[in-house]
Amino acid sequence: MTKTPGDFAVRPDGDAFFGPNLDSAQPFDLLSGLIRSVHLRSDGIFCCGPESPFAISFDHSGGILHVVEHGAFELQLTGERSARRYEEGDVVLLPTGKPHVIQHGRRTPARGLAASDLNKELVHDPSRTLWLTGTFSFVESAGVQMLYGLPPLIELRGAGKLDLRWFNASAMCFAREQVSPAQGSAQIMSKLLELLFVYVLREWAERPGAVPSWLTGAVDPVIGEAITAIHAEPEVRWTIQRLAAESNLSRSAFAERFARCVGQSPAAYVTQVRLERASDLLMYTKEPLGVIATNVGYDSGAAFSRAFSRRYGASPSRWRHRARSSGEAPANVHHHTSA
Repeated sequence: MTKTPGDFAVRPDGDAFFGPNLDSAQPFDLLSGLIRSVHLRSDGIFCCGPESPFAISFDHSGGILHVVEHGAFELQLTGERSARRYEEGDVVLLPTGKPHVIQHGRRTPARGLAASDLNKELVHDPSRTLWLTGTFSFVESAGVQMLYGLPPLIELRGAGKLDLRWFNASAMCFAREQVSPAQGSAQIMSKLLELLFVYVLREWAERPGAVPSWLTGAVDPVIGEAITAIHAEPEVRWTIQRLAAESNLSRSAFAERFARCVGQSPAAYVTQVRLERASDLLMYTKEPLGVIATNVGYDSGAAFSRAFSRRYGASPSRWRHRARSSGEAPANVHHHTSA
């Protein structure tokens, strides 16, 4: 059983991702909420132009964005057998920085990025592959875990070839800020990187063939309102019929479209959102377990504990103790399977 629709969950202090922004006249939407809570911080921006052949490994604890300016390269994700080829105008985003190798030419041992690989003057050399790499991290926040529901690699083929002058200008601008830093460069680079990050996520989610995820569901013109409603009030007694009404669909049509867009059933997704909200409250507040259980839609503390333990591999109290002791959420909070 759940609480009445009028009761809102207690939210962590700061910019909470889950829930409407009551201080803004703008309607709540998931992507804007994600960006408000994640707070990107630029860790480094590089214009890469190594001499072929090369095989450069990237392993960053945050996220990584690559924009191919000239030529082509292959990207090999750790754990995958085949490489993916990218050409001028392609954009690759790895939201959680999964380790990978960028290579070109005959096979050579992988190595780290060296100073000699950087095109510090942004000179266009037609004989070399040229690309921009931005590495970033996320300030500790409740919204970070949402990124782990996305595929490990998001690609936009030909994004730089579209009539998007602002995109290309932004990409080159943050590279120039890295080459010639001045007062305010750190903030400028972080904001530009955030702009590109948001654009890539939204553009990818709206394209046909995107891997099902919460984001593809959120931007879907039919079920997007239902997805947003679940996140805004996960404690509500959400039924298929009620969610279908949010989308003006029949129950069967809604369930089919939801599963196709999001990759799981509405019931499973509601449970996921509730438990993710619970993990935020456990980590960032001192609310008793019974209050948290109620605030995320469970009238029974025992039912909440069973559901939480199944998802996170530990009881709520043990999970909270581990999180508080280490200063960060345990690794298994980010256990979403990647498509």
